[in-house]
Amino acid sequence: MTAWAPLLIDGPEQERDDRVLPVIDALGEAFRALRAGQAQSAARTLLQSGAEPPAQLLVSPAVWEQRKVAGLKVTTLTPDNPDRGLPLIHGIVNLVDLETGRVAALLDGAALTAVRTGAVAGLATRLCARPDAGDLAIIGAGVQARALLRTMAAVRPVRSVRLYSRTRRGAEAFGDWIRDRLGPDVAVTVCDDARTAVRDAEIICTATSTDSTTPVIEADWVTPGAHLNVIGGTHEDALEIAPELLATAFVAVETKDAALEDAGEIRSAFSRGIIEAEHLHELGELLDGETEPVPGRTTLFRSVGLAIEDTAAAAALYDAARAAE
Repeated sequence: MTAWAPLLIDGPEQERDDRVLPVIDALGEAFRALRAGQAQSAARTLLQSGAEPPAQLLVSPAVWEQRKVAGLKVTTLTPDNPDRGLPLIHGIVNLVDLETGRVAALLDGAALTAVRTGAVAGLATRLCARPDAGDLAIIGAGVQARALLRTMAAVRPVRSVRLYSRTRRGAEAFGDWIRDRLGPDVAVTVCDDARTAVRDAEIICTATSTDSTTPVIEADWVTPGAHLNVIGGTHEDALEIAPELLATAFVAVETKDAALEDAGEIRSAFSRGIIEAEHLHELGELLDGETEPVPGRTTLFRSVGLAIEDTAAAAALYDAARAAE
């Protein structure tokens, strides 16, 4: 019998610049397949430890029948890890070949979470933001914020970046990283508050770990016509953006059901009568051309993360790694 082992794909391999657009493209294919019934994305299973604060174990399966692959992500979130000098998130993704049942690849799950989160925001930005939008604001300075910077620079001509984080040191380090990555032609500014960072920005990305129902960004801080990618918050009621903004914005989501269950801004706006379910536009609808933003209108993408995104990103990264062998 021929020896066989799954391909191992680590974080640095996933984060290569030449992997960004293939992953975004794969997510677009997967959302169209999901809408056509050619993919299945199950809800996450969440288990919590009895510790305080509790550690979380999340299991997320999906099947992409069109590509003949399945994915299973097992992730842990351990709140005390940063104090130990360890990452908050650990995990692994199993990519399965449906034709043989073999595990085709094992991927670093924490890295893949950041990659696919950045990629789905990149997909939404490609679909919603003005083609020439290049003045970017990022709220947050962690791993997810860096993934967002990579994808924004891949899909739009970034000219300037304004940053805000609760930890000034983290924001300064992030700013240095952006300068090294994008070069001297891109202006990078670390701001003292979120309002200054988002003022006049054409694209706004939020990637915080807030657990508060007090918004990080108020509605009247956002310039009309801007595009927002909202991906942070630590639980389903946390707010990064004031729900009032949703009343006038074109709101894009992965799926309506997932957004109404897990997205704090949407749950709040819905319960307060600010929006109704028909105000939400799924990415699959935009990709199929059934709906599109009105030019000049503020657009907002609220992501909660679906298992099919992990599977699609893993498939794209696997294909790229195999092609490079």
